[in-house]
Amino acid sequence: MSLVVHDEQPVEDWRPGVRSRMLVAAANGARALCVFEQWIAPGNGAPAHRHEVEEVLTILAGAAEVDLGAERLDLAAGQSLIVPAGVRHGFRNPGPGTLHLMATLAAPVFEARYEGAAAPVRRWQGVG
Repeated sequence: MSLVVHDEQPVEDWRPGVRSRMLVAAANGARALCVFEQWIAPGNGAPAHRHEVEEVLTILAGAAEVDLGAERLDLAAGQSLIVPAGVRHGFRNPGPGTLHLMATLAAPVFEARYEGAAAPVRRWQGVG
């Protein structure tokens, strides 16, 4: 068993306009999940990418415009979107305020393949 105190986890700059805090991942003992929250400034978000595992995006505050495969979806606070493994997706904050979301991946390490990138991005892998 591992107890994680969210306020003790660092908030970091992920990309311009996006701040993230890892809550649960291999880095603090998880074996099957990666959970993190993000604060996204207006006009910013995540570029198109894919994960090898299922992901759930939960909107905690604000709104998100999500591209999921060929669809465009508008999400609001209190909604979650289940993103199937391998499906291209990305999102942005279309609103005037901060978008606050929580993401859960069915793997203990964040791994994403961004379009145009030579290699996947891996985060929160833990030690050893």
